[in-house]
Amino acid sequence: MPYKPKHPCAHPGCPELVPYGEKYCEKHKKMHPEEVRSAASRGYGSRWNKARKMYLAAHPLCEQCLKEGRYTKATVVDHIRPHRGDPELFWNPDNWQALCKKCHDKKTGEFDSRPEYKY
Repeated sequence: MPYKPKHPCAHPGCPELVPYGEKYCEKHKKMHPEEVRSAASRGYGSRWNKARKMYLAAHPLCEQCLKEGRYTKATVVDHIRPHRGDPELFWNPDNWQALCKKCHDKKTGEFDSRPEYKY
C-alpha cells in the first residue's frame, strides 16, 4: 500500500517536509502548543461551558451583527483579545463577546489565526 506524500511544515517559511497527519516539523512543534492540546486542557472544560451558557443567556444576540443592523442569535462566546493561555485574560468577562458562528469564524480567521511569535 503506498504512503501518502509528505508535505511542508505549516510554520511560515519552513520548507521542512512532515509526514501526513502532522502539521509542524520537530523544530516548530514547540512553537505551536495550542494546536496539539485538547480543548479541555486549554481551559474549555465544564467550568467554561457553564460560564459560556450563562453569558449567552445574558447576551443572546451577536454583537457584530447588531452593529450591522441584523438580529442573529449568538452561539459562541469569543475572547476579544486572544488569551494565548493567560488565565486572567481567559476568565475576564470584559474580554468576552457574544457572536454567531459566522462572525466568530470570520474574526478568528482575520485576527486570531496569526499568533505573535516570541523567539
